[in-house]
Amino acid sequence: MKIGPVQLENPVIAAPMAGITDKAYRLLAKEAGCGLVCTEMVSDQALLYGNPKTCSLLDSSGEKGPVSVQIFGSNSEYMARAAEIVESRGAVLIDLNMGCPTPKIVKNGEGSSLMRDPEKAAEIVSSVVSRVKVPVTVKMRKGWSEDNVNAVELARLVTSAGAAALTVHGRTRSQFYAGKADWGIIAAVKRAVRVPVIGNGDIWAPPDALAMIEQTGCDGVMIGRAALGNPWIFTRTVHYLKTGELLPGPTYEERIATALRHLELLVGFKGEKVAVWEMRKHAAWYTRGLRNSARLRESINKAQSKEEIKDILT
Repeated sequence: MKIGPVQLENPVIAAPMAGITDKAYRLLAKEAGCGLVCTEMVSDQALLYGNPKTCSLLDSSGEKGPVSVQIFGSNSEYMARAAEIVESRGAVLIDLNMGCPTPKIVKNGEGSSLMRDPEKAAEIVSSVVSRVKVPVTVKMRKGWSEDNVNAVELARLVTSAGAAALTVHGRTRSQFYAGKADWGIIAAVKRAVRVPVIGNGDIWAPPDALAMIEQTGCDGVMIGRAALGNPWIFTRTVHYLKTGELLPGPTYEERIATALRHLELLVGFKGEKVAVWEMRKHAAWYTRGLRNSARLRESINKAQSKEEIKDILT
């Protein structure tokens, strides 16, 4: 799969997720064979003001590329300036968030709120594309609501404005993450545009990825929530798409070993205090479904140090 001049090793892509897809997560996803990873979404305003915490989200040093950087905002000039900053920091792809359903994002006219104003969305894309040399992509949803399904219209407008690829999540903003994703809208967008289309929504296992490709004709698949505590889904999906063979899931020992490695990476990048706090959610995902996992999570949520978490897991 190719996005502009950027060649991906495979069409299996990790979804950007706020508070999740930091450097530690991306390293593990790439090691698991993921074809493309993306940063957490980054605010255009925070970039323009030089917010240190926000700027740290752009750090991809030492990562095996490509790494996409996702930015969000609602002003075309600010978004263009933010994109220039991101490009100067080494981004090889810039993704524009037009799908986030979170109320605090939507109330500012950002994220999926832009789907209610396709012309403004296209203006943002045009402005960003005119100011950077790297490919610009767009992540969108099916629409704002079932009464306002306009992914095809938006897809045509933003690709005409220069978007090099699209990701379509088959749910409306009103659905958030509930209900079933509509893969039909992904197929409709694919028929409507000539750029690569990445399908997103309800890929929980490798066979789901193949089914989406076969049913929609999409060029790539994006996996989000199914990868939480489960980087093996990337390995298994890439292998399944290549061979048709369904590899077994990780063993108990593999899950614990990877959780420990995730902890060490977080400590190295963010320091022990932040790492211990953030590892609580990751540990819950890594140990989901294991015997005594509820008691284990309770213990981890009380842990105050890296060594405490390591002792509990081992």
